[in-house]
Amino acid sequence: MITAIVNFIYGIAFFFVPDFLVKISGSDPVFHGWLRWSGGLEIAFAVGALLVALKPINQGIFVTTMALGSLLIGIALLWAWLTMEAGNVWFTALPAILALVISALLWWSRQQAKEILYPKSE
Repeated sequence: MITAIVNFIYGIAFFFVPDFLVKISGSDPVFHGWLRWSGGLEIAFAVGALLVALKPINQGIFVTTMALGSLLIGIALLWAWLTMEAGNVWFTALPAILALVISALLWWSRQQAKEILYPKSE
């Protein structure tokens, strides 16, 4: 549910107000229209995570994909944070930490719910 909420919030922001996000980031201007597609993807991931939370049986592949995606997002944002030359640090640091925490929670919960996510066929 946490990943559904976080993805939904970022998705709505990137889909509907990407220009606002660019402005508050404090970085160089970028054409905000290029950011809208990521909002649509985030919203789709939020819906997928919500559907998995409602019916988790046989959903291990999706949970693994979300855990890996969160890990890669966290690494990418951490890399950007450490090499930042401009912009507001909090705008990169907060989502980097959030993505890494979500990834850790997803990997942990995937392991804890293995019997539900990957049930054995009889």
